Amino acid sequence: MSEVVRSPIVVVGIGADGWEGLAPTSRAEVERAEVLMGSGRQLDLVPPSVTAERVPWPSPMTEALPGLFETYVDRAVVVLASGDPMLSGIGTTLTRLLGAERVRVLPAPSSVSLACARLGWAVEDTQVVSLVGRPIELLHPHVQPGRRLLVLGSDGDTPKQVSALLSARGYGQSLITVLGGLGGPDEEVRTGTAATWSQPAPALVVTAVECRAERGTMPLPTTPGLPDGAYESDGQLTKSEVRAITLSRLAAVPGQLLWDIGAGSGSIGIEWMRAHPTCRAVAVEASQERAERIVRNASRLGVPYLRVVHGHAPDVLPRLPQPDAIFIGGGVTTPLLLDACWDALPVGGRLVVNAVTVESEAVLGSWHARVGGELVRVDVQRAEPLGGFTGWKPAMPVTIWSVTR
Repeated sequence: MSEVVRSPIVVVGIGADGWEGLAPTSRAEVERAEVLMGSGRQLDLVPPSVTAERVPWPSPMTEALPGLFETYVDRAVVVLASGDPMLSGIGTTLTRLLGAERVRVLPAPSSVSLACARLGWAVEDTQVVSLVGRPIELLHPHVQPGRRLLVLGSDGDTPKQVSALLSARGYGQSLITVLGGLGGPDEEVRTGTAATWSQPAPALVVTAVECRAERGTMPLPTTPGLPDGAYESDGQLTKSEVRAITLSRLAAVPGQLLWDIGAGSGSIGIEWMRAHPTCRAVAVEASQERAERIVRNASRLGVPYLRVVHGHAPDVLPRLPQPDAIFIGGGVTTPLLLDACWDALPVGGRLVVNAVTVESEAVLGSWHARVGGELVRVDVQRAEPLGGFTGWKPAMPVTIWSVTR
């Protein structure tokens, strides 16, 4: 597509203050345009004195964009966007589609900057969560005691949805501030708590949250080793202490992909993805019932984009994207499974395997002798009642083999 674009597409950010709020450079670009693209609301902000042909976005927009720009390839095109086009906006979409060299972006103040200015919050200390066209469950990993969040939503229902999620998590006392029409003549600010929120909100809204946990609420951090009780499970679950060690060996890196093979309850893939919003994972599980349980756990713990593949490894592995790390939590004695995983890893990729049986330990010992790595045995004991006293009950020891290709 980028080969046929003869002049840069100019993307102009326009705020709720409309035409009067545009910087001179941005206004000049709009005035010289032959074609103006944007939403109906954005196009209406431009006065009739601008004679460019006005083209509202088609629906669905993403699929139509390549053909749309090809239609106007010989004309000066200006795209209107809300605020900063590179913050969950059309500017990002167009640079991916056309290439950064074919797009010139002139931003206005973003809703994030305006909201932080109104609240007195430092932008760098505020977590921005975009739920524009995305599931509300993505908010879960960011709900932590004392955290300040700015939630960008698709419509005026976002404050109500955010409040319901917070209340269900034990954060009903969190302070909610809803900021609508930021920077415009109809700007409004409403406050309340998550537990009592019932106010209507305008369509263009930012929801600010100061997270306050109720007494007795257990934090669910993004560090490895969530409490076992955080998961729905039939017992096929990598226990908290072992999970923390396993994930430390897997070394979740932002943007990288994990294969979680024999995923059980999905805990390894879920906590890999909770480590950073850009971490991705594929959970491979042979049991249909467990695969469905993984989907529920992933949604409840804030990683609804975890991909769950119902099938047997290594049969399903060739159709998966190349991983950066692989965890095998079960089935290591399956013929050719380790061979397939080792071959799939790129240079620098990590492989971590947990074993609890003599037979699976023998497989790990053989591979350790061949390719090296580190073998560690983890033995966990928990204090439990013993008559009128307290004794130690040991769990099955787990052997962990980790290696970097």
